[in-house]
Amino acid sequence: MAKPNYNFEKRQRDIAKQKKQEEKRLKKLARKADGSESDADSADAEPDEDAGDDVTTTDSGTNDTTPAT
Repeated sequence: MAKPNYNFEKRQRDIAKQKKQEEKRLKKLARKADGSESDADSADAEPDEDAGDDVTTTDSGTNDTTPAT
C-alpha cells in the first residue's frame, strides 16, 4: 500500500483556498464598483427628497417629529 502524500494534499487545499479567496475578492470588487456607479447615477438624477424635512432620528432609531434646533 502506498503512503499518502500529505504535503501534496495540503498544497492542493491551499491552492483551492487561495483561488476561492481571490474569486471572492474579485466578486466584492465588482459588486462595489457596480454599486458605486449606480448610486452616483441615481443621486444625480433625483434630488434629495428628505432635504426639507424637520424629522430627526434618535439613537434608539425612532423618529422625532420636533424640529431640529
